[in-house]
Amino acid sequence: MKKIIVPIDFSEHSEYALETAAVLAKKYDAEILALHMLELSNALISNAENMQQEETVFYLKLAEKRFQEFLDKDYLKDAKVTPLVKHFKVFSEVSEVAKEHDADLIVMGSQGASGLKEVLIGSNTEKVVRHSDIPVLVIKENPILTDFENVIFASDFSKDAIKPYLNASKMMETLDAKMHLVYVNLPDNQFRSSTEIEKRVATFLKEAEGNLDKMKQVAYVNDYSIEKGVLNYSNIIGADLIAVATHGRTGLAHFFEGSISEDIANHSTLPVMTFKI
Repeated sequence: MKKIIVPIDFSEHSEYALETAAVLAKKYDAEILALHMLELSNALISNAENMQQEETVFYLKLAEKRFQEFLDKDYLKDAKVTPLVKHFKVFSEVSEVAKEHDADLIVMGSQGASGLKEVLIGSNTEKVVRHSDIPVLVIKENPILTDFENVIFASDFSKDAIKPYLNASKMMETLDAKMHLVYVNLPDNQFRSSTEIEKRVATFLKEAEGNLDKMKQVAYVNDYSIEKGVLNYSNIIGADLIAVATHGRTGLAHFFEGSISEDIANHSTLPVMTFKI
């Protein structure tokens, strides 16, 4: 891990993300790209009149000053931090910054107890998740522990889940974390017998890994919803992080064959890391 992007809006939640990124950056000798998205109108930016040019420069200088003050944190000492002020209009362009700088991870904060449903759907964080080709780590609370030792990756073990699974596996190797695979079996029309599940998992692992070595590492959980199964299992194993696959076109609203995933984040106090399908 070499570069971590942290979008900054000067909120408490973006500071949570910044502090988490600082811990990761120091641990892996990575650079933090602290990104402030200054929303200036195209008219203000492109207008050639002196008055408006001066106004643009004023806003840019003001943002840079406030940004430097925000970055004056004790936990950033000994961390390599590069501030970036961009005058993009939409947060979806964070992905362009990630590509430009060849970043490995985006870390963002969410609005605490309200959960990710309100924050992600139609929000800046949701836009970043939808457009990002690299993992996005969403932090809900003030980081206490950032050592991700046990991570849950819940999957439907479909063909679409292979790419995010492989990307998650690679990331967890980098974080030196143990990834626990879990399949949640539901009592409705999605119910599958033990034989059906094992055949599905075997097909998945054979294509993803080329072998069946991890068959015994997959936990099968029976519950009334996927989110309940994932959260209950995370409590059982003492997970530090929940990893989920997301469709770019619909964000967190669809994964596990189109079922709802934001409920997992709504009811979880754990950080959530997303991997694009």
